[in-house]
Amino acid sequence: MEGAEGAEDRSAIGRRGLLTAVGGAGLALGLAACGSPGTPATATPARPVADKRKAKLQVVLLGTQAGPPPTPDRAGISTALLVDGHIYLIDCGRSSVTQFARAGLDFSAIRSIFLTHLHIDHIADYYNYIVLGGAPVDGGLGSRGPVQVYGPGPAGGLPPKFGGGTAPVVAPSSPTPGTRALTQNWTDAVAYSNNVFLRDSGITDPTTLLDVREIGLPDVGADFTNTAPTMRPFPVMSDDKVKVSAVLVPHGPVFPSFAFRFDTEYGSVTFSGDTARTPNIPALARNTDLLVHEAINLQGAKLPPALHNHMLESHVEVQKVGAIAHESGAKRLVLSHLVDFARDSLDARQWQHWAEQGYDRDVVIGADLQRLTVQ
Repeated sequence: MEGAEGAEDRSAIGRRGLLTAVGGAGLALGLAACGSPGTPATATPARPVADKRKAKLQVVLLGTQAGPPPTPDRAGISTALLVDGHIYLIDCGRSSVTQFARAGLDFSAIRSIFLTHLHIDHIADYYNYIVLGGAPVDGGLGSRGPVQVYGPGPAGGLPPKFGGGTAPVVAPSSPTPGTRALTQNWTDAVAYSNNVFLRDSGITDPTTLLDVREIGLPDVGADFTNTAPTMRPFPVMSDDKVKVSAVLVPHGPVFPSFAFRFDTEYGSVTFSGDTARTPNIPALARNTDLLVHEAINLQGAKLPPALHNHMLESHVEVQKVGAIAHESGAKRLVLSHLVDFARDSLDARQWQHWAEQGYDRDVVIGADLQRLTVQ
């Protein structure tokens, strides 16, 4: 039986101003898997976390905020999936490591990390899991063996500038690094700190904590100019607790961007990632027990028409999410990665009403540190 537990719904989220919105789909909301996509990787076990609720399948919303600009009300997007106490982490937004600790979760129980895409609001705390979560010599991340990381490969090209004109290119020799290069670049950037701690505190060598695997794409004609063609779900990995599948989703110019589905013996949980409306989500989320979907509100927002349309190329309006859940046959809908462009605070009751349009099952407007039990 499904049920919500833990944190009460929060009703405030800072409004993004026009400058934030102009960053638009690109900023404001914003190795192939070591083998062919038809041959999912196999992960190794970590120690399960002690769970007082004895839940077999549970979701912990570590952070529910959309976009890079920090707000005091919500942490950056990040979610922990617990299966028999083993943890699968989906995205690592701002303050994810702190929220993970606040939730009483065990770093040594993390089996795998999944990155939906490489916008900074989804990866801001990714390397902190290594240098902070992996700092304890006994009981930290990776203390039971390397944690598998599954994320996008290199985009292969940059999009044109929204609104026309030109933009500078950061790191022109490697402007579109994938997850493997991203991880190596971060490792190089904090080499001095790591080297000192290795000598002064006896930490575990951070280069041994992760096994980074860039997700290979099926042959559907996808590239940075055609980011999410209609496709069937494809396998990403499996272990003794989960089978993970994915689809590409349209998130403006960002490529690759993934949605993930986790199937377990206790039920299934699907994460939309950041996405505009696409038939790929219902294909992935068919009859899922829990659909965790992003949402924005533009109703009443005073955005220029071009910017309004630009946002819809990357995200789904809260008023339209219920129809997606209905089409998917999802048994429950949870909204996370939230932003309201029309007002200074997120009215949870109004959002609940909007999200229920076209969907007659349970809807949850996600709050930080909220726990949702599937079984």
